[in-house]
Amino acid sequence: MRRSLHVPALLGLSLSLCMGLAACQPADAPTADAPTVAAPADAAPAPQPGIAVASQQGQARLTVVASGLSHPWAVAPLPDGGFLVTERDGRLRRIGADGQVSAPLAGVPEVFARGQGGLLDVALAPDFETSRRIYLSYAEPGEGGLAGTAAAYATLAEDRLEGLTVFYRQEPKVDTENHFGSRFAFDGQGHVFISQGERTLRPLAQDLTKLQGKLVRLNLDGSIPEDNPFVGRADARPEIWSYGHRNSQGLAIDPRTGRLWESEHGPRGGDEINLPEPGRNYGWPIVTHGINYSGQPIPEAVGREKEGMEQPHHVFEVSPGLSGMAFYTGRPGRPWNDSLFLGALAHRCLIRLQLDGDRVVGEERLLEDFGERIRDVRLGPDGNLYLVTDEKDGKLLRLEPPQA
Repeated sequence: MRRSLHVPALLGLSLSLCMGLAACQPADAPTADAPTVAAPADAAPAPQPGIAVASQQGQARLTVVASGLSHPWAVAPLPDGGFLVTERDGRLRRIGADGQVSAPLAGVPEVFARGQGGLLDVALAPDFETSRRIYLSYAEPGEGGLAGTAAAYATLAEDRLEGLTVFYRQEPKVDTENHFGSRFAFDGQGHVFISQGERTLRPLAQDLTKLQGKLVRLNLDGSIPEDNPFVGRADARPEIWSYGHRNSQGLAIDPRTGRLWESEHGPRGGDEINLPEPGRNYGWPIVTHGINYSGQPIPEAVGREKEGMEQPHHVFEVSPGLSGMAFYTGRPGRPWNDSLFLGALAHRCLIRLQLDGDRVVGEERLLEDFGERIRDVRLGPDGNLYLVTDEKDGKLLRLEPPQA
């Protein structure tokens, strides 16, 4: 069940020249994520007519909302029709519904903008319309070149963030530049989940005294829920929800069930989707479907399964480079209903997984001919999907689902 977007011939020809070697790099290769110079503050695109997107379930339409962004990492649609977009080199911008891009907002925390580090996820608090609170995840610099994933919340004003509060820090900080994660998900019960990576230090994913390679669960103010699975254990961090994760860049709650879904990069092969349960071990690096980028086996791996370690809910034997994810549900009888969308960095496309309950029953690849790295995908309040492309000339895109 696969089909790609067919765009006009001239567009396909112009984009094909830029796909070359970059598409063959590992999705999380450090050279692929180097920061670049930001766009001018007043950059705004001319109106775009939209591009027809052929899908198995009808014709969708793709529109460039804004361009000229510097490696955008996440998009958060706002209730007023605008957007917040993070740029990995440390800028947070507002983009209007008309595509007008603001100057960088003041009050953003200092970030470790090296390798894959920088300003990462942005999400609206569940009570955003009254509190104006937003959440940011980022690579936080430490002494002597060390860094770690961190999370903060702040109040969104017109051109700045106010009252920035860092409520989570990955400990210990380490001297590597990759695998920071990181996404937020809110469960509607007063908790926030934060995904992370193991910072390329594979054994740390299995060490419960360290926070690398862990999915953590906190109260919205950063305090630790009393029912977290490792609370009260001297040999484990109480923030941990699940462990044995490699580099998780996708996290979302299924609106139909309230269940948490997570995606993570495998090494060379073995990108995973998991449904993380409290206290469970998801295996990295002991069990994996992938191998090292060198072609050699993962040194610690014993195979694809081991007693006491969870199997992926869904696995990609060839790594697309999974990034942000979003559910499209609650639209019975409409095309794409009950779908999970995932950005793909290495394969430069948008993946649509058709769901039957929790089961993945089909797969469709969209935007393959567009040829850009899809870093994030979100469902907007207008029912459209919004994507950002992780490129030097990054774009905010609107994808309107098929109507029939």
